Amino acid sequence: MDDVNRDKSSNRRAVMKVASAVFENIGVLLIVIFLFLPIFWMFLTAFKPANEVYTLSVFFEPTLDNFRQVFGTNYNFGRFYANSTIVVVVTLAIAIPVSVLAAYSISRFNMPGKQLFMFAILATQFIPLIVNVIPFFMIFRNWGILDTTLALIIVNLGATIPYAIWLIKGFIDNIPIGIEEAGLMDGANRFEVIWHILLPMARPGIITATVFCFVITWNEYMFALILTNQDAVTLPVALSYFVGQDGVIWNEMAAAGMIYVIPTIVFMLIVRKQFVLGMSSGGLK
Repeated sequence: MDDVNRDKSSNRRAVMKVASAVFENIGVLLIVIFLFLPIFWMFLTAFKPANEVYTLSVFFEPTLDNFRQVFGTNYNFGRFYANSTIVVVVTLAIAIPVSVLAAYSISRFNMPGKQLFMFAILATQFIPLIVNVIPFFMIFRNWGILDTTLALIIVNLGATIPYAIWLIKGFIDNIPIGIEEAGLMDGANRFEVIWHILLPMARPGIITATVFCFVITWNEYMFALILTNQDAVTLPVALSYFVGQDGVIWNEMAAAGMIYVIPTIVFMLIVRKQFVLGMSSGGLK
């Protein structure tokens, strides 16, 4: 009798285990569909002719006319792409080195008002962006740099550097200081220690900060909308050009959206291993 009960209990546990695994896989599948179906549909719509846009057809004769329109004289999307690329590249080229040096100094050296300084850096992230728009607009108008990529680079540096400093500092705090002291005792100077010892060990954290700074800058919309008008318009603002009096031109907007998300996807594929490592270690412990 006891053997029969044990067998029933064992079978019940096995059934429950299988059912749990099935429901878990179904849940994961539903989440994946929910997240990627809009992206998949955008890619389909980007190649659809105008008469197929409002249909649910998956099989159709693809066309590149939407991309020709996007890069044609009507929109001149290449100029917006160049503006966004310039803003992102210059912002990252300045923000990441400055953030690494600032994070290292804060982590390794005792300085007067250190805690207050760190709080001030963090406090900049609490201020809503809309509060800063008008002051920046007035300042840049007086400087004569409205509607320039320089103005967008300045505001993006203000948004990314404080965030990157906090994130990178957490990773540097977890690197044993004894390793750096050994390098200094061997005759290396401070910058050689940073370059040859600190940077390789903090690489996951630096790449993680770079990814977040890239996403913040590439997707920045509010400042680009208000501080630019024609010459320095970036991709997020340019997407609104596909909304006209007759409604949204979905096929052309989908083509522009596809072009817009490709750099983010490629960038994430390149750094995904270091990004995952950084997200699961260092400053996020």
